Amino acid sequence: MLSVSLSKKNPRSYELKPEEGVRLTEGLFEENYNTSAVQTTKARMPFAVAGFLAIYLLIAVRVFMVCLPGGIKISLPTDDFSEREIDVNAPISRADIVDRNGLMIATSLPTVNLYANPKKIQNPKDAAEKLAKIFPEIGYDNLYAKLTKERCSFSMIKHDLSPAKQAQVNALGIPALEFQESEKRVYLHNNLFAHVLGYTNVDNVGQAGIEKFMGDRLTKSAEPLKLTLDMGVQDTVHEELSKAMEKFQAVGAAAILMDVNTGEVISMVSLPDFNPNVEIPVGQKALFNFPTLGTYEPGSVFKTFNTALGLESGKVKVSDKFDATKPIVVQKRKISDFHGENRWLTVGEILIHSSNIGSVQLVSRVGREDQRKFLENLGFFERIKGLEISDSEKARPQFQSKKNWTDITMATVSYGHGISVTPMHVITAFSALMNGGIYHEPTLIKSDERRLSRRVLSERTSEQMRPLLRDVVLYGSGKKAEVPGYEVAGKTGTAEKAVKGGYAKKRVTNSFLSAFPASNPKYALLVVIDEPKGIKETWNFITSGWNAAPTAGKIIAAVAPQLGLKANFDIETQRAHVKAVQ
Repeated sequence: MLSVSLSKKNPRSYELKPEEGVRLTEGLFEENYNTSAVQTTKARMPFAVAGFLAIYLLIAVRVFMVCLPGGIKISLPTDDFSEREIDVNAPISRADIVDRNGLMIATSLPTVNLYANPKKIQNPKDAAEKLAKIFPEIGYDNLYAKLTKERCSFSMIKHDLSPAKQAQVNALGIPALEFQESEKRVYLHNNLFAHVLGYTNVDNVGQAGIEKFMGDRLTKSAEPLKLTLDMGVQDTVHEELSKAMEKFQAVGAAAILMDVNTGEVISMVSLPDFNPNVEIPVGQKALFNFPTLGTYEPGSVFKTFNTALGLESGKVKVSDKFDATKPIVVQKRKISDFHGENRWLTVGEILIHSSNIGSVQLVSRVGREDQRKFLENLGFFERIKGLEISDSEKARPQFQSKKNWTDITMATVSYGHGISVTPMHVITAFSALMNGGIYHEPTLIKSDERRLSRRVLSERTSEQMRPLLRDVVLYGSGKKAEVPGYEVAGKTGTAEKAVKGGYAKKRVTNSFLSAFPASNPKYALLVVIDEPKGIKETWNFITSGWNAAPTAGKIIAAVAPQLGLKANFDIETQRAHVKAVQ
């Protein structure tokens, strides 16, 4: 018998039977253990609380940093109380692009890419089947091939997953599928700035346009890149040009609006265009930026430069007259007028009636050498300079070498054939003719820095050209471009396309080159319509006076108020009175 003697001072003393011994021992052990566990827990509580507070603090700091665009800068005091900066970069690494008014047109958003580690895939067939349900556009076979790459620990599955898709992949519970932080370029206005901005690839690297040429600037500075383009004006030009292309059943169209005093491009549109938010196959015509990459024979708009050449040379005066009574023959080639006046024409009338015969006689007074020098000085013999896109997107003009620049070359170039240039060449040179004779390199980037410029003709010649071109709109082939109050000055051009050593009569590239207001030019506009068709409204005519000119007039009427230009009806009344008296 097991007995336990306890004193009366211990109220817990009692006698045990043998079979109760084990139970007593266990009870004492449990009681002692529970007391020790409680004490240990209490001792560890402060450490646990401190740990959780530290984690929450780190999360709060991280969220704060991510929410600040461009990261934050922390200034820390040093021993000598000077300051040093530590950069904490935000996850977005490509700067925004904004228009001249600060309105956003391109930005980057955080996203994730899905990739797999084929070495860790235990059941590639099952994984491919599950992923195919989430990404049917990839397909089971492609997914299976990606998941079974031999000796590979990284296989990209899908770029730019939406949060919903990411959640679906996570729900699969496949450890070998992992996510990579990335960013996606987003173009807020889809097609509107397509050819100017260009686009980026899946790795967010610029492939064309501003995105490519300004790639370093966009990735090394968080400051938004400001363009010279105006979003509202761009939208108006795009809309009117789209309507014209549809109305005249053209295969393409383009327009450039430029500030003649700075070379800033306010609007540039090329149709057809594309949506840079959507992948488009390489080689599609929509990717072609006609204003800078498309060379064409400009036709009669070139008579503008031919006339300026004559006046600048001093060998031609505004009051001079030229015999346009009959066709002219140069090196056995007969040159005639489309709608001949069959009379002597003044310099102004040569422009008004777009006389090829008069243009050839005018340039003959100047000579081949001076013609070449003048055109070269206007930039017609090299790729356009200054514009912030790569040379691969700038076409080189096509023209005869100096050795082959014969009398017939001189003659045909005087009315816009025998030389091919881009629309950007044409409007940049024309801006110099209108602004007082200063050639400004064109630009797409808004900047306070002074750009390269040079004088290419006298202020007097520029002043003489303005009323001559104004008369083309008032009395000549540009009548349908007239916008009351805005003094439109301009010149039409219809150029037959060269095919198999000749020219196609029914396939033309039409242009209307203009400036406004003529009395003090602020802006130049070039509208090009490629292969328009004759319609009932135009009496089936396809010349530029019936399509390019009225399109330009609609654009000017819409954008002039947007640009802050006030209509001046007084000067129109005065001019009409002077003409009536004469």
